[in-house]
Amino acid sequence: MRPRYSVSVIPPSRLPVRWPGDIREAREEQEQLRSRVRIVPFSGMPPFVAGVDAAFSDATVFAAACLYRLPELDCMEQASAVLPLRFPYVPGYLSFREGPAIIAALERLNQRPDLLLLDGQGIAHPRGIGIASHLGVLLRIPTIGCAKTRLVGEHREPGKGKGAWAELRYEGRTVGAALRTRDAVRPVYVSPGHLIDLEDSIRVVLGCTGRYRLPEPLRSADRLSRERRRGG
Repeated sequence: MRPRYSVSVIPPSRLPVRWPGDIREAREEQEQLRSRVRIVPFSGMPPFVAGVDAAFSDATVFAAACLYRLPELDCMEQASAVLPLRFPYVPGYLSFREGPAIIAALERLNQRPDLLLLDGQGIAHPRGIGIASHLGVLLRIPTIGCAKTRLVGEHREPGKGKGAWAELRYEGRTVGAALRTRDAVRPVYVSPGHLIDLEDSIRVVLGCTGRYRLPEPLRSADRLSRERRRGG
């Protein structure tokens, strides 16, 4: 089955969430949202998982959402959105740079996802509110951060086999895991975002992973966002 595809170009005035315009406001927003993050068990496997990602060009952000059905790992829908870039690059504030366009892309999907995978952090963040946690709270949906690189914390080297993982520790607590998604490849960094715990986050990420290092929904979203950027 060929996935359905849709694209939108949405002016900022029509976005459903008000986004801060500077670092001070953004930090205050993070502090407020952090208290609403819930790390709890997630039973079973979500039937529909969406991977989301964004690419940038000059003053524009290109976001993509790719919906997959589990356990078959079939791509059912793809959607994208193009918005003006309204927040600078500041480590730890990715939500405010990518979030508006990602939400716009998700709104173009016909099927609401049961869970979101984001190329970023959940609670493995200096203030405990990375983009996965942030959007999970705003959208009231379970979310997982699955990043290529580490933002905070330390970990031992996980075992070499697929599924091996080591706790990612930050300021005395476990905030995520370095997870091996293929034998003898570099680990990805998994952290629960909202309405899911670490063990279930690892289980879902492995259930979304095929032949490659990154989970398939994230690989597709990364590819689609870059294709949209190339197409302007």
